[in-house]
Amino acid sequence: MESIKKLLQTFNENATKNNPLMIFDSTNLNNKSDKIPQEFVWPDHDKPSTNVPILQVPLIDLAGFLSGDPFLVSEATRLVSEAAKQHGFFLVTNHGVDEKLLSSACTLMDKFFKSPSSEKHKAQRKWGESSGYASSFIGRFEKNLPWKETLSFAFSPGEKNENHSQDVKDFIVKKMGNGYRDFGTVYQEYAEAMSNLSLKIMELLGMSLGINRSHFKEFFEDNESIFRLNYYPQCKQPNVVLGSGPHCDPTSLTILQQDQVNGLQAFVDNQWQAILPNPQALVVNIGDTFMALTNGRYKSSLHRAVVNSKSERKTLAFFLSPKMDKVVRPPEELEGERAYPDFTWSMLHEFVMKHYRADESTLDEFTKWHKNGGSF
Repeated sequence: MESIKKLLQTFNENATKNNPLMIFDSTNLNNKSDKIPQEFVWPDHDKPSTNVPILQVPLIDLAGFLSGDPFLVSEATRLVSEAAKQHGFFLVTNHGVDEKLLSSACTLMDKFFKSPSSEKHKAQRKWGESSGYASSFIGRFEKNLPWKETLSFAFSPGEKNENHSQDVKDFIVKKMGNGYRDFGTVYQEYAEAMSNLSLKIMELLGMSLGINRSHFKEFFEDNESIFRLNYYPQCKQPNVVLGSGPHCDPTSLTILQQDQVNGLQAFVDNQWQAILPNPQALVVNIGDTFMALTNGRYKSSLHRAVVNSKSERKTLAFFLSPKMDKVVRPPEELEGERAYPDFTWSMLHEFVMKHYRADESTLDEFTKWHKNGGSF
């Protein structure tokens, strides 16, 4: 407990730079004392309940939409529009991503997350950066720490030629060594597959909004996104902790692959509701940046991850984001009275990385910060 306390600093650059590295060791925390350290205990109003209803999330046949069949296109756009306006979550099936790649990517996570702490330290994420390993948020926040470990990568599709950059693979090999080259190859391929899939989903979203099908696809073709592996260890007191606290994704679109352990919940109709794993589908949800691109028509919803005492949980998340310097502005067809000002992804990214912990008010607070010249 004392070793944790000395490392818990306020969220500012100098504190983090002076903070000794520490790896979140769930095994030690589960075995060492009777109770989970207070820093991981969430307020009563945020603590997970044992029974939550199941959210009815529409299942979208992406291959059917891409086939051009008028009925299938109409059905897909209708279902997406309804879900995006209500809560921002839907599932995609027949998405075209290789099943072997999905399986390998999930299984291979153990190579990193079950390695010794000293090994994971090699990829430690630095303050304000997108790529690297993070053990809970120790050193970044003082309380309400999430019960999880993550490995994140900045990703951009780049040019398709022999010399094109391989962001994910290059980062892994540089930090972890040649023994992780195959590991890097799998996740590079995975990130590229999700980037391609996200552009297809953008075609669907564009049509569902009644604008040119290619508008959002072209907007995101040169995306600068984030790809993340999430590892949620089991916890002996799952009723007081959260794997991820309540938040809206500040990015544009999230594509999530879940394993078969329940844990994702969305706040819909004033209650938490579970989005159960579906081995045949990927979960998609709207983020704050895309909500701004639709001038508030589509919703970025509050969601969280819960943990359990019996088994670990693993997810892979691709957070689609526009090129850093691209102006986020709704197309003319959606403008009307503006809900949010023009901004760039680099501005919102800086806000959530250095100034604000993402929650349900991120976009509203960013808007105030932006209008105030980048200060509170």
